Amino acid sequence: MSCPLTPVGRFLIAPLCPIAKPIFRNVFKISVHGIENIPKEGPYIVASNHRSHLDPPVLNSVFPEPLVFLAKEELFKPPLGWIIRHMRAVPIRRGSGDVETLEMVLELLHRGCKVAIFPEGTRADPGKFLRPKPGVGLLAVKSGVPVVPVLIEGTDRVFPRGGKFPRPGPRIDVFIGKPRRFSAYQDNLKGYRQAAIEIMEEIKSLLPRPS
Repeated sequence: MSCPLTPVGRFLIAPLCPIAKPIFRNVFKISVHGIENIPKEGPYIVASNHRSHLDPPVLNSVFPEPLVFLAKEELFKPPLGWIIRHMRAVPIRRGSGDVETLEMVLELLHRGCKVAIFPEGTRADPGKFLRPKPGVGLLAVKSGVPVVPVLIEGTDRVFPRGGKFPRPGPRIDVFIGKPRRFSAYQDNLKGYRQAAIEIMEEIKSLLPRPS
């Protein structure tokens, strides 16, 4: 099975990706560490920390295939919403379980999609991490696909909260950890929370130690 794309996504956005990605990485000085940890085939979940609106395009510029993002439903209003919908984004209502959306994402994983999720649910302050939501644990446990932990450093300096436009300058580092499965965890809320906490800890562990 292949991950579905809208006609606009298939015939316009997808062909532009191989050209746009290296340009984007060069402009924003993106350095990637651990790229060998990305699974070569099959669906997987990318779980990343979140500190800037720049995080989604940074992840898309690093991973070989376009990722399906879970994005807050407020972003789907025109005109930005039109672009987001054609880039495999799925709207999710913050502050609610949004079971229907999670079921849709599980189906997309079953169809071979690579899904990106920010376990914290919202942007954290510079240098900080938030407690993860259980949704990422639910997806990891129920789908059984590998979870790839990712730590992004520097986007909050390039495009900080409250900024109107990104300002390239500081380097952005993307650290990719080894994939791990969570299908053995309990298929209940306790298991989802435990998996979410461990995924978040793996993300934190990617932070380089001071030399």
